[in-house]
Amino acid sequence: MSARLPLLLRQLSHQQLPPGPACRLRKLCSSSSSSSSSSRGDDPEEVHGRRLQDGQAFSIPGPGSLEVSGTDSIVREVIHNSKEVLSLLQEKNPTFKPVLAVIQAGDDNLMQEINQNLANKAGLDITHICLPPDSGEDEIVDEILKINEDPRVHGLALQISEDSLSNKVLEALKPEKDVDGVTDVNLGKLARGNAPECFVSPMARAAVELVEKSGVTLDGKKVLVVGARGPLEAALQFLFQRKGSMTMSSPWATPQLQGKLQEADIVVLGSPKPEEIPAAWIPSGATVLNCFHDILSGKLRGGSPGVPVDRLITEESVSLLAAALRIQNMISSGRRWLREQQHRRWRLHCLKLQPLSPVPSDIEISRRQTPKAVDVLAKEIGLLADEIEIYGKTKAKVRLSLLERLKDQKDGKYVLVAGITPTPLGEGKSTVTIGLVQALTAHLNVNSFACLRQPSQGPTFGVKGGAAGGGYAQVIPMEEFNLHLTGDIHAITAANNLLAAAIDTRILHENTQTDKALYNRLVPLVNGVREFSEIQLSRLKKLGINKTDPSTLTEEEVRKFARLNIDPSTITWQRVLDTNDRFLRKITIGQGSTEKGYSRQAQFDIAVASEIMAVLALTDSLADMKERLGRMVVASDKDGQPVTAEDLGVTGALTVLMRDAIKPNLMQTLEGTPVFVHAGPFANIAHGNSSVLADKVALKLVGEEGFVVTEAGFGADIGMEKFFNIKCRASGLVPNVVVLVATVRALKMHGGGPSVTAGVPLKKEYTEENIQLVADGCCNLQKQIQIAQLFGVPVVVALNVFKTDTRAEIDLVCELAKRAGAFDAVPCYHWSAGGKGSVDLARAVREAANKRSRFQFLYDVQLPIVEKIRTIAQAVYGAKDIELSPEAQSKIDRYTQQGFGNLPICMAKTHLSLSHEPDKKGVPRDFILPISDVRASIGAGFIYPLVGTMSTMPGLPTRPCFYDIDLETETEQVKGLF
Repeated sequence: MSARLPLLLRQLSHQQLPPGPACRLRKLCSSSSSSSSSSRGDDPEEVHGRRLQDGQAFSIPGPGSLEVSGTDSIVREVIHNSKEVLSLLQEKNPTFKPVLAVIQAGDDNLMQEINQNLANKAGLDITHICLPPDSGEDEIVDEILKINEDPRVHGLALQISEDSLSNKVLEALKPEKDVDGVTDVNLGKLARGNAPECFVSPMARAAVELVEKSGVTLDGKKVLVVGARGPLEAALQFLFQRKGSMTMSSPWATPQLQGKLQEADIVVLGSPKPEEIPAAWIPSGATVLNCFHDILSGKLRGGSPGVPVDRLITEESVSLLAAALRIQNMISSGRRWLREQQHRRWRLHCLKLQPLSPVPSDIEISRRQTPKAVDVLAKEIGLLADEIEIYGKTKAKVRLSLLERLKDQKDGKYVLVAGITPTPLGEGKSTVTIGLVQALTAHLNVNSFACLRQPSQGPTFGVKGGAAGGGYAQVIPMEEFNLHLTGDIHAITAANNLLAAAIDTRILHENTQTDKALYNRLVPLVNGVREFSEIQLSRLKKLGINKTDPSTLTEEEVRKFARLNIDPSTITWQRVLDTNDRFLRKITIGQGSTEKGYSRQAQFDIAVASEIMAVLALTDSLADMKERLGRMVVASDKDGQPVTAEDLGVTGALTVLMRDAIKPNLMQTLEGTPVFVHAGPFANIAHGNSSVLADKVALKLVGEEGFVVTEAGFGADIGMEKFFNIKCRASGLVPNVVVLVATVRALKMHGGGPSVTAGVPLKKEYTEENIQLVADGCCNLQKQIQIAQLFGVPVVVALNVFKTDTRAEIDLVCELAKRAGAFDAVPCYHWSAGGKGSVDLARAVREAANKRSRFQFLYDVQLPIVEKIRTIAQAVYGAKDIELSPEAQSKIDRYTQQGFGNLPICMAKTHLSLSHEPDKKGVPRDFILPISDVRASIGAGFIYPLVGTMSTMPGLPTRPCFYDIDLETETEQVKGLF
């Protein structure tokens, strides 16, 4: 045998493969009549109208008078067919090349050579992991687990001893990579007759195929499998039974062995025949196969002495064909992997709702619904197991490697949910967003994703409450959503405050040390060697000092390197806390004696106002986030030049703290549809949109015909304007539709109704029909529609219906909205009915998305800062002009001089009015917009003017939400969240 195998390998390397099978293959690969025309061109298995069908392209040559000595030609044809199939797949996926990993215990160079040559000839890559012969199961399992999680490897074969093939080893192997068909999942599918859906043991298949090629008809034959164990024994029995054979199995040491052998037409030797078993027990007319399990592990034993040779199929024939069939299984694995990369309509198991009347509290509704396990949801929407990191049972982070895998996938439709100027109670943009995706996916069978912001703990325990939606349009579990989630805001808080500490500490040390002492501490002597860190080398380059040896710097260079000379009066970086705490709005730091008299006035902001939150929301990769974090300007030096996080040497540490926060968080709605919750900047003091990354990942997952629905904070004048001018510039994404949320309640307020205050019962004007108030208040709705039209995007108005709204009020709002230019206006009942109550909205959005979007930005970023502010004030808010305070003008001059004048604008303005005065409702006119201050978020990439007296740290009211929040200590259930 050892003489023939190298000979065949040389033949495979030099001999022309027969042309015949290629023609047969192309015939077999004709397009399935059931394939939809809409999917053609995107299917990895469809090429020029030909679709590869499971089991078709991978058949062994048909029956004939082929002798067993023809194994070589069978092997060549299997490899040729495999290569043809791979070529067809690569026509549509040029970079695709399957990789087979072989874990081998011991040095079996012959099997390595066989595997390598066959893989090369078929066009796939192979890697061998060679372990010592005495490797234990833990060492083998460790290697298996590594390969399981390696997305570059599509198949895994084990060449280990039979004794090492333990349950622990088999259970560690991923069924989808098990090209030897040894796992319980693959054997189970084979037993049920689902061979096209599983990997079949190459050794067992080779045995059956070679018996048939020898001219033996298997139907009705008695087959005895002797000396085989485990997966091979099971696979042999299943395959022979499928051919109509009566199959028995027996160990060598059994008293009835002679009788069983005498009755057998076919004897399959699963291990070498013991010498004490006479060869004469095997009848001369039987067909005998040497099919040792150790051949699978690469250990060729060399035959069983005394076995009749006239009808013997040797282990060399079986093992060689098995190696070729393993390659064939690899191509199948690659096909399946490619299939998983492509968009398909989700097979989503939606959760059923049973709405009650009256509608219970949000947390009661959330608790009554049992969410799907998040790994089940992830699989349903096309995420691979190695692309999620699970947090508990209902949350997971999604790895950004998904974007590379789906880079050629076309994006879905992009929908923004904005609103009219709200009451302090909010008008339900989150509930509309969730109701819309529930309607699209659970009721219209359209792939859709909601992308929401993570709520701050400030409002959750303050006045407004959580942001998981409400009624029967929620993200669940709502307590998980509203409290901590996966810790992203905590990571932002830690990173922000580390940078704040670095600023004041650097000023302290520069004030109290000489240049030499400072330099020696910044670049310390470690084990007799002084070296710059990577970030210090970057600073040297920025300073124009092209040196890498710390001992060669001149005194002047040492001074320039060691001293940032921060001007304390210019520090713009504040500490943050994710709690509403009015007493931290102005504080004094550095009063301890150890700070040596260095103190200054400072303040705390709410955590979501941190520039790091804005960076997280606008970044598109880990590398981009690191660059943005490094660019963040925290102050100016005494010469007026910007001081950055990179100058302070903290960029790498900030990136480490934010490493996990950059990954979007996967959750689900009440009806089991997917939601990304990621980033949570406020819209009044930041740009107010969820992350670019969540949107980009979702757009790939839904596919070309799907929808991603994201939400912008507060009114269209605030969140939507920033979505278009800031987020869309950063992402490059173009929205298809704007959904503008309105309520009769808010329109009555804008029409002159009494003030609305959180925690105070509504006046009768809001609970009784009042057509005139609604009609007068629609001016705000009309203005917000006009704002959206400035950007060239179709508008669908979603009227969030409350139980006190009357039919006349609802019809009036929809009619006036259409007259104002809305594509459509639809009443929505998702709060009381779930997705079913927003089906009309979903249909309107689908229709509007088919219209051509003429999207455009409001201003050119190259305009001067003042002109960009004026454009927003006049075109969006309706102001007559702007008025800059001396401090604002000074900041604008400084930022322009520092080279930041070409950034977009992020206005920090009250959300309760189109103007700067919260009590001015409707559509204020002819007002002057005061700009009290201007700050710069250079890492995030925008300038943000402060309009009037805007606080970046909210305060708690007299009766905060926390009075109603409690924990059942026995059940650990949260009460009182809303």
